[in-house]
Amino acid sequence: MLSDIEIAESAKLQDIRVIAEKLGLDEDGLELYGKYKAKINMGEMKPKSKLVLVTAINPTASGEGKTTVSIGLADGMAKLGKKVCLALREPSLGPVFGIKGGAAGGGYAQVVPMADINLHFTGDLHAITAANNLLCAMIDNHIFRGNALDIRKVHFHRCMDMNDRALRDITLDCPAGNMKGCESYSRKESFSITAASEVMAVLCLSRDIADLKRRLGNIAVGENSKGDYVYARELKAEGAMATLLKDAINPNLVQTLEGTPAIVHGGPFANIAHGCNSVRATLAAMSLADYAVTEAGFGADLGAEKFLDAKCRIAGIEPDCVVVVATVKALKLHGGADKATLSEENVEALKAGLPNLLKHVENVRGVYKKPVVVAMNRFFTDTPAEIEAVMSACREVGATAVFTDVFLKGGEGGRELAAAVIEACATKSKLHYAYGLNEDVKTKIDGVVRNIYGGDGADYSAIAEEKIAALEAKGLDKGLPVIIAKTQYSLSDNAALLAAPKGFKIYVRDIEYRGGAGFIVALAGSVMLMPGLGKVPSAEHIDIDGDGKITGLS
Repeated sequence: MLSDIEIAESAKLQDIRVIAEKLGLDEDGLELYGKYKAKINMGEMKPKSKLVLVTAINPTASGEGKTTVSIGLADGMAKLGKKVCLALREPSLGPVFGIKGGAAGGGYAQVVPMADINLHFTGDLHAITAANNLLCAMIDNHIFRGNALDIRKVHFHRCMDMNDRALRDITLDCPAGNMKGCESYSRKESFSITAASEVMAVLCLSRDIADLKRRLGNIAVGENSKGDYVYARELKAEGAMATLLKDAINPNLVQTLEGTPAIVHGGPFANIAHGCNSVRATLAAMSLADYAVTEAGFGADLGAEKFLDAKCRIAGIEPDCVVVVATVKALKLHGGADKATLSEENVEALKAGLPNLLKHVENVRGVYKKPVVVAMNRFFTDTPAEIEAVMSACREVGATAVFTDVFLKGGEGGRELAAAVIEACATKSKLHYAYGLNEDVKTKIDGVVRNIYGGDGADYSAIAEEKIAALEAKGLDKGLPVIIAKTQYSLSDNAALLAAPKGFKIYVRDIEYRGGAGFIVALAGSVMLMPGLGKVPSAEHIDIDGDGKITGLS
């Protein structure tokens, strides 16, 4: 079996202009980045397609293959004669060189050129990093030059697109300059990874340049001595930031191994950000095809919840069907199986782990009122008894389940799943939400914990209580969705609680107001905004030879 990079490098790609023609785009609507990548320059977008959201169970060490299934599903739809377009997130260099790896799919269900997509692509994440850090520089320069805005607390942090735990806690020392009333300028600081930055969220939620500038200007950079927020627009930073993002705001067009159009744009993490690709990418796919297939990061309690409760409200869209991805191996891990024995039949562990899958299915159908299809990524080690256990459990809750072979067979292996999804999309449905937008912050958080996680609410630190009270006093608590940042490995905020735990509360240790993005972030448990590299990071295995051949990238 060839590696992912070997499959991708051996593929014969079509000229990106040919791919664009499949969507009705001519060369005037493209900004070419070589032969196989292009930016899409679209004016007014008119969404008309069916929208399919692909999500998954809580991730495990064995992997679930959500992106792989998304790609194979789109290729399967294309084989059934449907006009389809993918809308996926861009990879971050942090996971690429860390543990998780890239985000271009795997096996024979990949988007290509894989190496380009997983590395610098069209430079979007670098532009976001630059815009973010320009604002940081302008904040500190303003303070140095006299601090006319009376900034006393700085909330906005620098970022970089790499895992680096050493940057989680730093001390920032600057000359006093002519800052009134202060002899020195020193504060505790921290970096976030670019994928968790507010500028990433702003880019992904903006509809056009005007909206981008408005949102950038609404970023709350800190507070003055009265406790009022100071905004980026008061620093006159939004124009320069938007200029840095003028190309990054346009979605990127690439293709699958089978020539299905794929728009890959924006990459916020789902465990520490809102976890969805850009609004512009989704709207473009929905405007150019009859079926748009998109994904949301990590488990359905994270990416899908944020897609449905936040992005759908902001963008004015809703999915026609939700696909929940799982594997027998992953469910056995949720059921307590030993990672070393996952290839052995273990129906008992599988049944113990199935509640995780069924909880996500229940959420989609019961809370959000959307049709759901379960996509099981098939492994050759899956036994008839294990397959039947999954099918039986799904039948009992009225969910369609399909074992799919997209990793090995691409679109051909996704035909059955594609047919099931097309049928599900034909069912009319109306999106409901886990909470009301005009409820207070705690009620919204409680709605997610009780309705989606299956927990008993939340406890709050003194800092979180103080910040919630401040938001309420400023009248900023109503009308905004909440983004809960927590571990991806559990429905709770404790990574050790697998399957579908009960009787827990999450611990909200901090609250962040993201005025530009237009949501409130609740930091739960021990989740970090700057990940670290693992004991054996993928970077140790990635190499390039004298002929430019890359190995170890996946």
